Amino acid sequence: MGGMIGKTETVKQTTQVSKLEAEMVNAMQRRAAEGSSMKSFNSLILKFPKIDENLKKCRSIFQQFDEDSNGAIDQEELKHCFIKLEISFTEDEISDLFEACDINKDMGMKFNEFIVLLCLVYLLKELGAVHGKRRMGLPDLEATFETLVEAFVFLDKNKDGYVSRNEMVQAINETVGGERSSGRIAMRRFEEMDWDKNGMVTFKEFLFAFTHWIGFEDNDDDEDDEE
Repeated sequence: MGGMIGKTETVKQTTQVSKLEAEMVNAMQRRAAEGSSMKSFNSLILKFPKIDENLKKCRSIFQQFDEDSNGAIDQEELKHCFIKLEISFTEDEISDLFEACDINKDMGMKFNEFIVLLCLVYLLKELGAVHGKRRMGLPDLEATFETLVEAFVFLDKNKDGYVSRNEMVQAINETVGGERSSGRIAMRRFEEMDWDKNGMVTFKEFLFAFTHWIGFEDNDDDEDDEE
């Protein structure tokens, strides 16, 4: 375990960390100090259907701010979104969020990317996000985002704002009781989260992996086809 901690420190020191990632890590460290009520990774899996249901309710908000109805929110539309929701971010902060969540770099956020952005807003500026949530008329949204924050805190055993391979293995072992398959399950889940393959998972990477786990993107495509 000690060797892994040393490796973790090396990864964080040699990898350039953006201002937004640093803010995410600091916010998550503060939340980790408060602890998590989640007892196992399996308890998160059991909540997948309810979380999926609550996040899909955001589609009306997404469509409201997709002003040209092209299926994506561009940077100007995002600025209008924050103004209408009375969430206070500077233009630079909005640009950083947009760039971080536009993972396809196609200058427009799809629905799942918009969901990830809203959850990052919740983490970074809780008061603003709660106020925005009330204006959106989605009372379950705050609880849903809080569940995702708690899930990450549960995985982040050493409370440093990142999830490592060892921490993922430990979390899965707590769920499956040390069964032989637990190591393979943990590594598969970790690889799904570690998008940039640097050996450490941020909250943003966890959120994007989560949209895959609940089949969010597949469902999104199906609904777009129906339209």
